[in-house]
Amino acid sequence: MSSTSEVGHAKNAANLQKITQQVSTYSLYNPPIADITVNSLQALYINANAKLIEVGDKRSTNKNAIVARQTAFENLRSTCTSIINLLEIVGLPEGTLDQARSLTQTIQGSSRKINPPMEEGKEAPKTSSTSRQSFTSKAENFGLLLQMLSTLPAYTPNEDALKLQNLSTYHESLKAVTLVVDQTESVLNTKIIERDRILYAEDTGVYAISLKIKKYVKSLYGATSPEYKTVSTIEFTNRK
Repeated sequence: MSSTSEVGHAKNAANLQKITQQVSTYSLYNPPIADITVNSLQALYINANAKLIEVGDKRSTNKNAIVARQTAFENLRSTCTSIINLLEIVGLPEGTLDQARSLTQTIQGSSRKINPPMEEGKEAPKTSSTSRQSFTSKAENFGLLLQMLSTLPAYTPNEDALKLQNLSTYHESLKAVTLVVDQTESVLNTKIIERDRILYAEDTGVYAISLKIKKYVKSLYGATSPEYKTVSTIEFTNRK
């Protein structure tokens, strides 16, 4: 479902087309500045609409990457638990076990949460956690756990899923899907900047152009004219 802001961007573009069609029917509409001529308005609508489509496409790509990442990480918690269960029966020193358990707790997010103090007059800060729960951190800590396993001669699982080579392959897949999310998010952010520039640039954006159109129609026909009243009711919103 589109957010309110996304609907607002699309509405601005749609209303640009609407106001363009309206002023194109006014016999006196012959602006002295190029950016509000009918031809310029039509070109602006085409560019704005194309950029909205691009943002939608890139947002879908990013969402798909996020879903793929979530799927890839689903088995990480149970995999770590299986590793610890195996380590606990192969006769490792307690200190080594504690190190492995600590890494696993960090990956699984079972560490104690710490609430940072709130400054007076400011919004309550978001909770931070010693578990470092970002996907990147989970993958990094899983890599540290695998490095540790590679130094333990006693770690010789018979289960394919727990063999070090297969765990390393899984680790690489976690890093790969996380990278794709970062890449698609970066592309999306760039497209959003481009869209906002077309819609909201100070003098040339759709919102600014809509104000110029209305002022020009007002100057042509007067504030009480049906021509001005018609275009004045076509709403455009500036970004917050």
